[in-house]
Amino acid sequence: MLKVISLKVFSLVLQDFELPAGQAVAVTGASGAGKSLVLRAVADLIPNDGEITLFGEARETMSGPDWRRLVTYVSATPGWWGVRVKDHFLDLKEAQKLALALLLPEDIFSAPVAQLSTGEQQRLALIRALVQSPKVLLLDEPTSGLDAEATKQVEKCLLRFLHDGGSLLFVTHDIAQANRLAKRSLHILGNQIEEKQL
Repeated sequence: MLKVISLKVFSLVLQDFELPAGQAVAVTGASGAGKSLVLRAVADLIPNDGEITLFGEARETMSGPDWRRLVTYVSATPGWWGVRVKDHFLDLKEAQKLALALLLPEDIFSAPVAQLSTGEQQRLALIRALVQSPKVLLLDEPTSGLDAEATKQVEKCLLRFLHDGGSLLFVTHDIAQANRLAKRSLHILGNQIEEKQL
């Protein structure tokens, strides 16, 4: 279970929030409200104050890389450092299985990153996160560049992740998607973060 006792990032404050294993929570609000900031702060990627635990272990007891392997953030615009897709994966066999499930071509791992579409990058970034077996996924607009069929497959993959005991905190502007994946939301309005039932 991910537990936020308190988290302050710039002017946003989140307190007493729990994300049990197997559950998803949507982060909603207007553009520019700070949704991505909340995810990046939970992942400890930007300056923040507060106390967060994972299965009772405080974030500060782990190194940054160890925390982010367990609590993995996937940006809406993923970063790439190698020339080819395969340069970003240690376990190609597992990645290839997920790629097929997410409607990506078999040969995509040989492709140059520069030739990827936005939707391909989003799905590959999700695969890159999943193959490291995180306990919590923090996803920023995971299907914004996808058509309806690819979105359906990504959601099926995320529901499988939840079924297997993972936890999901995700930013979306799609209320229908929020309802399909989650029963609760963190809604940001002004400087307030309010937990709501969906």
